[in-house]
Amino acid sequence: MMSPPLFPVPVDEYRADVDFVDFALGDRLEPRPGLVLTTRALRHPGGACGYRLDWAGRSFAYVTDTEHPEDGSLDPGVQALMAGVDVAIYDAAYTDEEYERHRGWGHSTWREGVRAAEAAGVGTLVLFHHDPSHDDDAMDRIAADADAARPGTLVAQDGLTLRR
Repeated sequence: MMSPPLFPVPVDEYRADVDFVDFALGDRLEPRPGLVLTTRALRHPGGACGYRLDWAGRSFAYVTDTEHPEDGSLDPGVQALMAGVDVAIYDAAYTDEEYERHRGWGHSTWREGVRAAEAAGVGTLVLFHHDPSHDDDAMDRIAADADAARPGTLVAQDGLTLRR
């Protein structure tokens, strides 16, 4: 994955010490004492992995490249990652209307992100992985609608920093 054509900068040009650790989806890793990384398979063509980090009483979930179940249920793997986290970043590429044209592409909607966050008891939901066809006006509408549906929900944007 770190070589062309997927990534143009070879590892030997990094200005950092980098370790690669293989893992299987579903593994629980502890890369440093007290830092727990939990993984789960996500619903995406070709596969994808979601992550949860727990450290020093704080928790964070990264759930992108995932599609919600067609039967209306909540994905148990996603719910496990997001359960009670302080912050969850969730794949919200489409609106409900757009999603109908993109079923099977491996991406979800902001409404499903709100529903999953509510069910999981998430602190702050951050919507991510926006459809590139959405202009600023569309993103502003999504942000307002999502905040109305679940106050405090944010739309990820360049330079966004969350402090606590």
